[in-house]
Amino acid sequence: MTSHSSLGERLFRRKPVASLIAESGAADALPAGAPEEGGRSGIHLRRSIGLWQLSSIGIGATVGTGIFFVLSSAVPEAGPAVILSFLIAAVTAGLTALCYAEMASAIPVSGSSYSYAYATLGEVVAFGVGVCLLLEYGVSASAIAVSWGQYLNKFFDLAFGFQIPDWMAAPPGDGGYFNLPAVILVAMVVFLLIRGVGESAKVNATMVGIKIVILVLFIAIGLTGFHSGNLRDFMPLGFGGVQVAASSIFFSFIGLDAVSTAGEEVKNPRRTLPLAIIISLVVVTLLYVGVALAAIGAQHWQLFDGQEAGLAQILQDITGQTWPAMLFAIGAIISIFSVTLVVIYGQTRILYSMGRDGMLPKKFAEVSPRTGTPVWNTVVVGIAVAVLAAFVPLDILTDLTSLGTLVAFSVVSVGVIILRRTQPDLPRGFKVPGYPVVPLLSVGFCAYLIYGLHPLTYLFFGIALALAAAVYFGYSIKHSRLNQPEPELAKVA
Repeated sequence: MTSHSSLGERLFRRKPVASLIAESGAADALPAGAPEEGGRSGIHLRRSIGLWQLSSIGIGATVGTGIFFVLSSAVPEAGPAVILSFLIAAVTAGLTALCYAEMASAIPVSGSSYSYAYATLGEVVAFGVGVCLLLEYGVSASAIAVSWGQYLNKFFDLAFGFQIPDWMAAPPGDGGYFNLPAVILVAMVVFLLIRGVGESAKVNATMVGIKIVILVLFIAIGLTGFHSGNLRDFMPLGFGGVQVAASSIFFSFIGLDAVSTAGEEVKNPRRTLPLAIIISLVVVTLLYVGVALAAIGAQHWQLFDGQEAGLAQILQDITGQTWPAMLFAIGAIISIFSVTLVVIYGQTRILYSMGRDGMLPKKFAEVSPRTGTPVWNTVVVGIAVAVLAAFVPLDILTDLTSLGTLVAFSVVSVGVIILRRTQPDLPRGFKVPGYPVVPLLSVGFCAYLIYGLHPLTYLFFGIALALAAAVYFGYSIKHSRLNQPEPELAKVA
């Protein structure tokens, strides 16, 4: 891209898919005869993740604190029809997951929807998507880590009869001043990620297995207390309540796209990436709908409002014993650790891609020759997440995270259509069935859920985009690698 290019050309310049793949070191994913080039440091991320470990990343990032606690806020909005809300959120996630599967198989690199937008919609759109992903991963990691201390306290109280003082364990602004457990959690996650993604993936896979067992156990016990009478007043607040609940429930599906952030560390990416995305979606949807159905059948919908540790209480009511509270405290502790691990991992890989492209300082793209991980990048992300989790109340940012994610999801679905038109012969390990109806439906469902969010969310989102514009025009547009004259980088795809 020459200095004589117009501002419009620079804003919407696209990065060729061949360059994205070549920089990742995935020479086997390049078309025959395409040039291969090294990354900025010449050291690539290591391909050490298999299908089950990658599926566990998707499941681990998705099955988090949401399903343990979302019912207490969603059921009062929709009543027993919250089951429909889960299905609407699942359909939205499913349509988008199919689009992610195609894009991930065609462009098997780190960066998720940021990289896909760079190849299809242009640089400024990609940068905006990168900001949306910062909201999804960085802010949500802090919000997730905040609640770890509460469940440590619940477990310590039940098991040993003592608690960490609220001022260092409760969420900031809710009785807490410095959330020490959150800082410890983030430090452990950062240490594990620095040691290597292979070890991190194995630990996460084990924790995901435990989470699945706990939720299946809830479904099995919950169904023994099922009463059809609890479903009679099925939609007491109308379909509007179902929509509002679906918008908030969608937060529980955030994380499926974490699979695509591992594109450069996966073995046989064109096959493994789409399979892992689909496996993650199926497992998560079955678990969520099963938990919702068992919970609604076992407890009247009006009892969910404001209920703390609701799933544990339901099991306690059914069994008449106190062990469910301890079981779910352990489940929440493991769940929060697992989600924090995967979310911070995804954030570092997105920043890695942005640093390699010149959107951020090149330090973000440096990889340790010893561990094969972006150490400096990981430490910076860990510090930022720990500071937010330790000091800042983040409850109001839940909807903002959902909005950022839904925008990123929409961009991926549009990207599928554009890439089919601009590069129809590009090798794809998976193709969206029912094209172009499925990508268009995905965009439509995302817009439907965005409409159901709180209006104040749009104001916060606008502020985030304004800050992003300042960074882009102040730094990124000048340092973009597409400013370089090499044909394979300068070409507008």
